[in-house]
Order: sequence, then C-alpha cells, then structure tokens
Amino acid sequence: MVEVTAWERMRSWSAELLERRTGEGVDEWNRRVAGTGIGTEAELREWLAGQGVTGYAQMLLVMERFGYPDFLTADASALVDGQYADRPALRPVYDKVVALAAALDEVEVGARKTYVTLSTPRRKFAVVKATTKTRVDLGLRLDGIETTGRLESPQVLRDDALTARIPLQAPEDVDEEVADWLARAAELSR
Repeated sequence: MVEVTAWERMRSWSAELLERRTGEGVDEWNRRVAGTGIGTEAELREWLAGQGVTGYAQMLLVMERFGYPDFLTADASALVDGQYADRPALRPVYDKVVALAAALDEVEVGARKTYVTLSTPRRKFAVVKATTKTRVDLGLRLDGIETTGRLESPQVLRDDALTARIPLQAPEDVDEEVADWLARAAELSR
C-alpha cells in the first residue's frame, strides 16, 4: 500500500502538463520567471498567460515562485495527525479502517487536509473523514447498491463519487461488515 499526499500527485501531474503544453519543464520555467523580475502574483499570472501557461500549470509556477501553502507541503502523516489532533479518541477508528484497506490489493492511501482517500489504480473507492468530534465517516463508492442497514446517505461528505457512508464512533464499529463493504467498494472500482 502506498501512502501519498494529494499534492504530490497534483504537482507531478501539473509538471507533466506544463512540459506537454510548452515543451519545457518546471526548472526551465522557474529560471524564466526569475529572469523577469516580476514581484507580484497578479503580474506573474498575467505574464504566464501571455506565454500560454494557464490553469494548473500556471498555478504550479505561481506557487514555485511565491511559496506553497503549508497544508500542501505537509507529509501524509502530518496531514492525518492534524485531522485527529482535536479528536484523539477517533484516531484508532481511522487506523483500523486503513489497516483493512492495506489488506486489499493495490490500494493507495491519499491524505488531504481534512480527509483521506482510498483508491485502486482505476479510481477512488472510499473516503475516511473525521466528520465530527465523535464520528468518523467511511464514505464508499458502491454503484448500484441501495443504502439500507448500516449504509447511509453520503450527502454529509459532499462527494458526488460516493454512494454510501458508514458512520463509525469507536474502533469496535470497524467490524467484519465494514471490512466486507470496503472490500466490495474496492472490487467495484477495479
């Protein structure tokens, strides 16, 4: 199981996009930007747009010049630690869900600032989020499966890819049924 931050993935993708669109990599563009003497983000964005660099590639170069927000440069464990800093009793719930995911084939754990995604090589199949100070929600992508029993509406997670969620308040809530639903969501996303 690989644990990465969303930013690592986004930065790599943005750098590849920049090179595909312009024929030059981040290092060359950073050299060009430094040579302009531009001092503000607005001026840099305008100059980059004039060079045909827009969207994610432009965002990358702006952050390369003016700095990255702390949550983007934090490593995966720091992001997860931050999610549970004010709710330490829920951390074992998260740990247990991720341990179940680790037992599945080809699962990637992607830490974000406020939640963690679980993905197969094809797509995201689950989200683990400390939604409240007393509850972790396991959001699942279970296309074609009705939300009944422990499966509830995922609406609180605000993620259109998810079709169900299981609220978890204690490590013992992460039981065999949760393991089965997690495995099923992963299999449906292969």
